[in-house]
Order: sequence, then C-alpha cells, then structure tokens
Amino acid sequence: MSAELISILVLAVVFVIATTRSINMGALAFAAAFGVGGLVAGLDADGIFAGFPGDLFVVLVGVTYLFAIARANGTTDWLVHAAIRLVRGRIALIPWVMFAITGALTAIGAVSPAAVAIVAPIALSFAAQYGISPLLMGAMVVHGAQGGGFSPISIYGSIVNGIVERENLPGSELTLFLGSLVANLVIAAVVFVLFGGLKLSGRRGEPGGTGPERKGEERKGEREPEGPRGRVRLTPAIGATLAALVALVVAVLGFDLDAGLSSLTLAVLLSTVWPDTSRKAVGEIAWPTVLLICGVLTYVGVMEEMGTIDYAGNAVGDIGIPLLAAVLLCYIGAIVSAFASSVGIMGALIPLAVPFLAQGEIGAIGMITALAISATVVDVSPFSTNGALVLAAAPDVDRERFFRQLMVYGGIVVAVVPAAVWLVLVVPGFG
Repeated sequence: MSAELISILVLAVVFVIATTRSINMGALAFAAAFGVGGLVAGLDADGIFAGFPGDLFVVLVGVTYLFAIARANGTTDWLVHAAIRLVRGRIALIPWVMFAITGALTAIGAVSPAAVAIVAPIALSFAAQYGISPLLMGAMVVHGAQGGGFSPISIYGSIVNGIVERENLPGSELTLFLGSLVANLVIAAVVFVLFGGLKLSGRRGEPGGTGPERKGEERKGEREPEGPRGRVRLTPAIGATLAALVALVVAVLGFDLDAGLSSLTLAVLLSTVWPDTSRKAVGEIAWPTVLLICGVLTYVGVMEEMGTIDYAGNAVGDIGIPLLAAVLLCYIGAIVSAFASSVGIMGALIPLAVPFLAQGEIGAIGMITALAISATVVDVSPFSTNGALVLAAAPDVDRERFFRQLMVYGGIVVAVVPAAVWLVLVVPGFG
C-alpha cells in the first residue's frame, strides 16, 4: 500500500474514533501526524510542525479573546440592541443583514476569514440572545463572505483571475463574481428556510424590551428565549470596546494587518484598562476548538508534505474523460478545501485542469467558476478557517453538538454543491 493511501485511511480512522469515542479530534490528529509523518513519511519534528497553522491559531485565540471581553462588559448586548433598532425589530431580517455585511466586506477587499472574524461573534451573540439557530446564523455569515468573495477587486477574485491570466485561459471576471454570488445566495435561502428562518418572520425584538416575542403567545403562557434586559447604557468600557472593534476593521481592511494579531493586541489593551471585567475572558477563549482545528490542519499539512493531494489530483487528470474529470476535480477541490486553504486548492486545481481545457471539450470559464465555487462554498466546514471561527464564536452552545452540526452541514455541501455547479456551469460548456 502506498504512503498516500495510508495517510488517507488514517485520516478516516481519526474521524471514526473521534466520532464514536468522543475524543477531541485535534488531539487524535496530532498523534496521527506524529505516527504517519514519522513512521511512514520519514519526517522529523520540524517537517511535521511545518503544517501547524500558526496564523489560524492566533486568529482563533485573538478573536475569541476580544469578543469574550466584549460579552463580559456588555458590548455585544449593546450591539444586539443596535441591530434590532436598525431593522425596526424584525428578527427575520438580521441573518440577511449579516449576510450582506460580510459579503460587502469581502467584495471590497477583505480576506474571507477576516470578514467572518469581525462579523461572526456579533451575529452569533445575537442568535444566542434571540433563540435563532446558531447553524443558521453561522451559515449566513460564511455564505455572505463567500458570496462577495470573487468580486474583481476582492482577494479571491484577484488571485483566480491572476491564475487564469498566467495560464493563458479564457476568463470572465463578471461570470466568476456573479456565479459565486448567486450560488451562495441560493444556498443561504435554502438554509434560511430549512433552519427556522421562516418562523422568525412573526417575531419582533424590542430594543428596550426583554427579548423576542410572538404576538399573542405571551397571553397563552408561552415564553421565548430572553434577550438582554432593558436598554444597555453606553459605558466607557463599552465605548472603548466599540472603538476597538472599529480599529480591528480598519487595521484589517485599511492596512492589511493580521486579524489575529490585531484582535489580540486590542484585547490586551482593553484588559489593561479594565482588568476586572476582562479577567475571566482568557478562560473563555475557545481552547477545545483551537486544539481541534490546529491538530487536524497539522495532519493535513503532513498529507500535503507527503504528496497525497497531488497524488489524488494526478489520478483524476489521467482519466481521459473530460466531463468526468471535471466533476471529480470539483469534488477534490471541495473535499480538500474543507480541511485546507481554499486559495491554495484553487491555485493547484486550475493548473491541473489546463490539459483537458486545452482540448476544447470543456468550457474554461464555466469550469474555472465551478472550481472556484466548489473550493470556497465548503468553508462552512468546522475544519476550515471560517467554520472554525463560527464554532469558536458561538456563545452558550453545546460545542460538541454544534461541531457535529457544522460537520454534517459541511458534508452535505461537499456532496451536493460540486455536482450542482458542474451541471449548471460545466456541462453546458460555458466559455
């Protein structure tokens, strides 16, 4: 058995053990990285740790630390009330507001994880306050980020269009952008319907009230999840935290600074001035999520070092049936991207598609758009940066249960979306 196949089988075993024995998957993945990397691939400790996602570690710690402080001093409650006032109490509009905000941020140049890091904690705090499904809210945030992610001036759009130009392939910036936007809008609409969005249409939240209410239900003795009581007063601590959140947006979008380091620095500054409200925030950093994500991605890094990803891509490229190879490449992009860098996967898969695109049987524009959507729409997976941020940012949830929900939802997206975009964009031969 080849080393590449062994690494794939070990990953499957890690999933099975973690699911059936309730062991942190990240801890298992670290052990697997040590075993497979050392015994099968012959890597030393430096080679194994080369895949450790240090940047993601800092993002998860920094963002959850900053927003733990925001929850402790009442800033998230204040933001919830502000959101209610913005939509005049219509709870059902809030998930779409979050979708639009993250989409706008990525469309004007924010890296997708940075936009999610900014919006997700606020969105999920709102979901907790008003009894909205965290899966619904988290999915709306992530799909919003991906919906705007391929505008001509966005990071993802610039990268893909640059690869297309470098490979001398036909391209359409507008098709790429609109294809991703429409795909994520459709998915968001389906998620909204399936996970309780329609039930929110009859609910209203009052900025000065005690939470969402349905008309007439209070008289029947039914009770909704309560939001923050009364109007939240703007204190100096809340004002400073709001200024810190604005500074985070400016630092990330305006100066291209790292979201993790920026949020961690701002959290430390707030803790220094208000140590009493910030003392417990360190304990509220999502450490189990950090272990899980960093462990799995370290193992994926070992697989990349072993050549497992290239092995799978080359096997598909040798099939000789262009349409079949196209759909398999879409699936490889989706599956691998659920655990690794979406940008890295796009950079690897588009060149792999060049040989059969050159035959003229597959439309280049449709294929590239399908690959881009397949490799990014799966970022709802809890193992991707965006999914990990959603998992880490959700307050007052059973994280094990929420993790499983995200994993199942991500699996459904991986199973359905690549085939759907292949059918719509590749089979008709666009481009």
